Amino acid sequence: MLVIEIRVRPNAKQNRVGGVVGEPPRLVVAVQAPAVDGKANEAVLKVVAKAFDLRARDVSIVHGELARDKRLTLNGDDPLLQDRLHELMGILT
Repeated sequence: MLVIEIRVRPNAKQNRVGGVVGEPPRLVVAVQAPAVDGKANEAVLKVVAKAFDLRARDVSIVHGELARDKRLTLNGDDPLLQDRLHELMGILT
């Protein structure tokens, strides 16, 4: 299980995962869905799952349900997830 910190950008032109913002660095997740009635949260789970090649049920929000900054858990192969996180954040290893 990997825990990641993200910053959500609702109402985006397209769904996208990548880039870094803030300190400490957070992965940027842009979703087309509005931040209304949990629609953005649902979209975040699907978009992040796709970016990490996981099922949506393998991704969950553990902190920040109502905030733009969220903490997620990803259930899968930790080394592969960590490598993909670095790739999406643009961190060279």
